[in-house]
Amino acid sequence: MIIPVRCYSCGKVLGNKWQNYNELVSQGLPEGKALDEVKLKKYCCRAVMLSHVNLIDKIIKYSK
Repeated sequence: MIIPVRCYSCGKVLGNKWQNYNELVSQGLPEGKALDEVKLKKYCCRAVMLSHVNLIDKIIKYSK
C-alpha cells in the first residue's frame, strides 16, 4: 500500500527511488531499464520494487 521504504532483505533505502522509477515506467521505459536508471542492481531490491502494488488510490475512494 505505501511505497517500500527499505529493501526487506538487505536494508537498502528504496523510498527515495520510487517516484523516479514510476515516472520512468509511465514514460514507457521497460521496468528492468527503469530499475537500472535508478541504480538498483541487487535482485532483492529489484524484486521489492517490481512486486509492490500501489493501492492507495483505490483505498482513498472508500475512506469517507
